[in-house]
Amino acid sequence: MVDESLIMKTLGDVAGPDGKTPLTQSGAIGGLTQREGKVYLSIAVDPARAREFEPMRLAAERALKALPGVASALVTLTAERAPAPVQPGAKHAHPARPRAPESVAGVRNIIAIASGKGGVGKSTTAANLAVAMVKEGWRVGLLDADVFGPSAPRLFGLKDKPAVDKSFIVPLEAYGVKVISIGLLIEEETAVVWRGPMVMSAITQLLREVAWGELDCLVVDMPPGTGDVQLTMAQSAPLAGAIIVSTPQDLALIDARRGVAMFDKVKIPVLGIIENMSYFVCPHCGGRSEIFAHGGARDEAEKRGVPFLGEVPLDMAIRETSDGGKPIVAADPDGVHAQSYRTIAKAVMARLDGRTQRAAPKIVIG
Repeated sequence: MVDESLIMKTLGDVAGPDGKTPLTQSGAIGGLTQREGKVYLSIAVDPARAREFEPMRLAAERALKALPGVASALVTLTAERAPAPVQPGAKHAHPARPRAPESVAGVRNIIAIASGKGGVGKSTTAANLAVAMVKEGWRVGLLDADVFGPSAPRLFGLKDKPAVDKSFIVPLEAYGVKVISIGLLIEEETAVVWRGPMVMSAITQLLREVAWGELDCLVVDMPPGTGDVQLTMAQSAPLAGAIIVSTPQDLALIDARRGVAMFDKVKIPVLGIIENMSYFVCPHCGGRSEIFAHGGARDEAEKRGVPFLGEVPLDMAIRETSDGGKPIVAADPDGVHAQSYRTIAKAVMARLDGRTQRAAPKIVIG
């Protein structure tokens, strides 16, 4: 580990946001972490002037990379700004129309795998769908956007840290899928304690500052719920659509409805709903039990007028392969469970073929 005092001394030679005050005295440093020779620094700036501060970011990154013992460095700009007060008697100007986000170079389709609540197997579904698409001949990447609870490293059995090449993070690859996750940059037991702007900045960089190469589809494993990350992805990525994962019981379906409603509100098409943990077949007697009820997600899809993509059972093999770092579509590609995922993947691919990504909408909360 590099002596933090040396890091701060080095950053003191970099001018802060005002162009004169040393960065270390500017109050703009939002966070500094390091592990195994990799240094991560966040700088808080006015989002309206982000382009102006890019030279400062690059200068800080170069300074850190030049330190003995630093294998790589990643400096991010985080945006946090209070709204300007309205002056008495001032006329309300019409807000400027936001520019549609640029597409991610080389990526043909970006889809979000989402759920209204946690614990429904969304990340396992995302991992297996990504591998299934590869099995069907597509070039696929997976972005783990769950900053607070990243699952991709464990699901794909990844332990190495990604390299940085010309300021771009190089994703790791497993079972033909290119994978990036905040979990690859920090210790598995490390708690991420970040405010909203830092989370949004990290997600934007994991999307746009990664060397994805040519992909037919980038699968984004979203965190559960309808919060900052979902809004950031809706605003900053030209999503081709979203898939909602739910279990059959009423409690999960209530949250699934919220997920569908959120994507409807931001004008992102829902490609379909998947019913996970749909049923359980006893490995000893072969008896079928519908532990969380059955068919609720199909009924909800019909009510909402969105496609029902299929059922995936609750099965020990799916859990064991996920915990073991080899999704079941990779571990047993011809097995019955893998075929469930591959059937869903084919349906999604068919919907994406010929569909263009939609520009992100302006989101107004009020």
